[in-house]
Amino acid sequence: MRRNLFIAVCMLLAFVLQSTVGKWIAFGGVSPNLLIIAVAAFGFMCGTKCGLITGFVAGILWDMFYGSMPGFYAMLLMYIGYMNGAFKQIFYKEDIKLPLILIMISDFIYGLVCYILQFLLRGRFHFPHYMLYVILPEVVYTMLLTMVIYPPLKSVTLKLDDLSQGRESSNA
Repeated sequence: MRRNLFIAVCMLLAFVLQSTVGKWIAFGGVSPNLLIIAVAAFGFMCGTKCGLITGFVAGILWDMFYGSMPGFYAMLLMYIGYMNGAFKQIFYKEDIKLPLILIMISDFIYGLVCYILQFLLRGRFHFPHYMLYVILPEVVYTMLLTMVIYPPLKSVTLKLDDLSQGRESSNA
């Protein structure tokens, strides 16, 4: 229960920070994708169901306030959360390389799908420009921010998991 509340607060905080502070910390017009960090991290740490739900919630929030196609971000982030949740079986508490790689791949896929479905299908064929000036800088910026955000996020989530497992074993 505590972990779910923590995840909900983190998702809401990531959305608010990305909506407000993200514009202030933009570098060259590109800001980090906090929602991708949160969705991928919780999917990776907690499994496919959690990734699916957090992705859907994050996407619905983004769709409600900033989306031009209803449900686009909800579906995209839901798939990203689910795919990251599939890697829970190889989750090692000490390893940060795999989460960084997964978040990098998730952000790249996010940018690529957004380009294909929002620009390419409308006849805007500036893929090299979009890749060089939007997708890759966002991936790098998101990766740098992941190195700061992921360790405390992981630490709190694991402590909450340990607390809930300790309570379950004492009740048995």
